[in-house]
Amino acid sequence: MTSWRDVEAAAPEFARRVRELFDAHRHKTLATLRADGAPRISGIETVFDDGELTFGSMPAARKGADLRRDPRFALHSATVDPVEGQEAQWPGEAKIAGRAVPSGEVTEGPGGDLFRADITEVVHTHLNPEATLLVVEWWTPAVGLRRIERE
Repeated sequence: MTSWRDVEAAAPEFARRVRELFDAHRHKTLATLRADGAPRISGIETVFDDGELTFGSMPAARKGADLRRDPRFALHSATVDPVEGQEAQWPGEAKIAGRAVPSGEVTEGPGGDLFRADITEVVHTHLNPEATLLVVEWWTPAVGLRRIERE
């Protein structure tokens, strides 16, 4: 089981940048797998709390049913376009993949299922300081932090 706390301990500066991207906007996108194996994307809100990444699913929501059947997920931060002429200031986008672990019920609002993330991969995609190359940094529990640059 790999928690957000583990990512922060292994790669603190990288984890800070990823978390800032997730915290910058309320709504994110969650990908799950339907019963027939087809992908489903849904809007979702997430919380980083006490070293855990958590999210909920409203009662009878399809994403909750998907996650109970097959816990694999991919979570994407909100994406904003780079400002023309200021591309080097674009913060990029972040992604987290893993397995959703049931963690009880949502206690606020209409209720539903609460999940915490067992993280298998974290990615931050951004531009280099000159805004001439795409930079992809990713972290996995098995290998740690890696980085590539592309034209």
